[in-house]
Amino acid sequence: MRDFRIGLAQINPRLGDIEANLEMHLEYIETARNAGCDLVVFPELSLTGYFLRDLVYDAAIDPYGGFLDPLIAETGDITVIFGFVHHTPEHTFKSAAAYVEDGMILHIHHKVYLVPYGLFDEGRYHVGGDTIRTVDGKFGRQSILICEDLWHPTTAAISAIDGADVIHGISCSPGRGVAGGGAELGSISTWRDLNKIYAQLFTGYQVFSHRIGYEDGVNFPGGSEVLGPEGDVLVRASADREELVVADLTDSALRRARIKVPLRRDENLELVLRELQRVFEERYV
Repeated sequence: MRDFRIGLAQINPRLGDIEANLEMHLEYIETARNAGCDLVVFPELSLTGYFLRDLVYDAAIDPYGGFLDPLIAETGDITVIFGFVHHTPEHTFKSAAAYVEDGMILHIHHKVYLVPYGLFDEGRYHVGGDTIRTVDGKFGRQSILICEDLWHPTTAAISAIDGADVIHGISCSPGRGVAGGGAELGSISTWRDLNKIYAQLFTGYQVFSHRIGYEDGVNFPGGSEVLGPEGDVLVRASADREELVVADLTDSALRRARIKVPLRRDENLELVLRELQRVFEERYV
């Protein structure tokens, strides 16, 4: 991995107003550039807001259709990851994240696991993705997962096995519940635990870019963070405001962590494939 500086744009997008949100992205990209960032990461559905419901069909875009050209043009010297609704050529609608670098869309991830419980009704409006891929950018091998994807640990495991040194988790996760003592929301406390265990187990950088603000009466409590390959918090955003937070990611930290705890080296992919095939044939066929 090449050393680089990352910025997390913890924003409060306007619901359904993709033009205003695009302008907000351009402003934060410039702020990140001025802060010396090489890569800036926005939250899930950062171009649209979250509780779209029937607005999905108006807010969805073809990423190659011209609307994103002003953003793409800004990526000659800074890489950008952002969330949007993908209007596919088949006229389906997918929660998506794009990795844009050097004036090109290098990768689009479609949210694999749609949320069918609690406040959520994603499957009514979106189609789930069916692939998990890493992307080889100029800073090394990375992957993007969207919110609920990370509540299924197989997605992060696939990313790590495929060589991702950085897993970017982008999220719109409403605040709910309380953690022990009531000092922190339960949902954020759980994200803290997930991010730390993924960073430690996969000895890689774990990025959590989360939105802030209120939408349709629901609170999104921020707390975006970057964790190092030993589970240490490199930077953490506030829980009450929009901001850009910055961290430096280094290859030397990866080297130290993987010498100290060689979990990746010792992963037995042949065994995993064999046992998963056995489980599939015994339980699902």
